[in-house]
Amino acid sequence: MKIATWNVNSVRARLDNITAWLTERVPDVVLLQEIKCQTEDFPEHVFTELGYTSLVWGQKAYNGVAILSRLPVSHVCSGLPGDDADQQARYIEADINGKVRVASLYLPNGNPAPGDKYTYKLEWMDRLYKRAKTLLGIGFPVVLGGDYNICPTDDDVYAPEKWAEDALCRPESRARFRSLLHLGYRDAFRVMSREPHRYTFWDYQAGAWPKDHGLRIDHFLLSPQATDALLSVEIDRAPRGCEKASDHTPVMCAFGFGNHEL
Repeated sequence: MKIATWNVNSVRARLDNITAWLTERVPDVVLLQEIKCQTEDFPEHVFTELGYTSLVWGQKAYNGVAILSRLPVSHVCSGLPGDDADQQARYIEADINGKVRVASLYLPNGNPAPGDKYTYKLEWMDRLYKRAKTLLGIGFPVVLGGDYNICPTDDDVYAPEKWAEDALCRPESRARFRSLLHLGYRDAFRVMSREPHRYTFWDYQAGAWPKDHGLRIDHFLLSPQATDALLSVEIDRAPRGCEKASDHTPVMCAFGFGNHEL
């Protein structure tokens, strides 16, 4: 099973790029973030023609997450539990093919830090910790993929000294990311590679893409069962070089899940 994550920075603005990539790579499941449209405006029919079921939690102009699946889906949950007043569309979760629980998440950026936005980021991560801990209890593979807006270490940012006080790199942010690892989750890319300075995001400004001034902020966190099934991880840089590209590029994992069912 191939599962990809991609912050597309507006699904309608990048639709041609997305469909071209899906046609070429044919992942079984795609976790999308920052779709930037309301649920009813999501171009579901386009993905249906490509063989995908669309699960969407949208929001006008901002945020928004989705799961595309070529396999049967069930037990859909929209919204990160723990705060009924939070209406930001940043989390959607589902079972895929009765074999794996996946979530597409768009963690808050948190800048400027400190400040209200950073407080929201940390509180959101505390809620994610609780949900991630609960999901470990289902006893089946769990894949939490998306734009975490966290550079876990200095190896994941092109200029650590410039980013030390940014919300993506501050100690409090990194500590909460590590807390997920301490639960038993693994950073899929780091399971397969210790190579530093492999990035998933390059800003549109200051020539970041041609200079390779990037950040690794798009991650898969895997439960122990999912880690055991992991076969490969790929950061596919090609879409970032396309015309009208998102500032993020896809990350894709391949898994060899067994015959157990949820």
